[in-house]
Amino acid sequence: MDFKAIYAVVEDDFAAVNQFINHHLDSNVPLIREVGDYIVQSGGKRLRPLVSILCARASGYHGERHVDVAAIIEFLHTATLLHDDVVDESNLRRGRPTVNAVWGNAASVLVGDFLISRALQLMVALKHPRLLDIFSQSTNTISEGEVLQLINVRDPNTSEDNYMRVIHHKTAKMFESAAETGAVLGADDNTDFVEAFAAYGRHLGIAFQLIDDVLDYQGEASELGKNVGDDLAEGKPTLPLIYTIANGSPEQAKLIKDAIRNGGLDHLQHIIETVQASGGLQYTVDKAAEHTRLALDAIAAVPDSPYKETLFTLAEESLKRTY
Repeated sequence: MDFKAIYAVVEDDFAAVNQFINHHLDSNVPLIREVGDYIVQSGGKRLRPLVSILCARASGYHGERHVDVAAIIEFLHTATLLHDDVVDESNLRRGRPTVNAVWGNAASVLVGDFLISRALQLMVALKHPRLLDIFSQSTNTISEGEVLQLINVRDPNTSEDNYMRVIHHKTAKMFESAAETGAVLGADDNTDFVEAFAAYGRHLGIAFQLIDDVLDYQGEASELGKNVGDDLAEGKPTLPLIYTIANGSPEQAKLIKDAIRNGGLDHLQHIIETVQASGGLQYTVDKAAEHTRLALDAIAAVPDSPYKETLFTLAEESLKRTY
């Protein structure tokens, strides 16, 4: 099963989410609508709303509020991307110029704010206190993750533990919230059951980010939709680099430390070869595989269904992805 087959399992639900997103991106402010259309057309995997839909169905939910929940997740995620691109000074995402590259930083930040406020409106409209609590906690944690990452930029002494904390806050928490809110719809009164789905999302998110870290050094820009080496250019100490500093030769460690401190891509090919030779990429892949196994273990006791099977496949395919 590939990603297209995964989406096909919830094709009607996913179409409803896309329609919902298009409708609620509407605004009387032309720039918001223009940027909103650009974001929608830029595509993206929309994995987080997919996770939310699958977890809702796997937990036995048969209503329609999962569409709202999945759309809220996507609004929040997209807002973080708009803000990230400004902070990182990125000019390419999903193979297209970023919003800040086209309309400028101010528009990117303010439309991101609009998406957050629209998500808040939709959360309140659900009239579901537990969902509101999960969403509010997760947005706060994600914001902390952005600041934690900012602190680590150009810091070659960042530890693996500190970096994994950034991953949990910045990336995994959104996956966790997607899975948890979906499961709450179907099993709100079963805390252990809901936590199983939350753990699935958390470990899936960690694995997803770790594979992103690997692809930054061995992916193809045409597939990734962004420039290879972007993290290095921004001075971000990701796990392959952290491992190489800790386990490589003194010369290798110095090369990586200098690259993190200075940013840029002056020695990109040499760094790619060094990270590969030190075992940093394989170590990161192995860590991602470990978290994929934890994700699968988390929902092993969930009753069998096509949706549970698809959650398994999604985790396995995410580990093998090349973009």
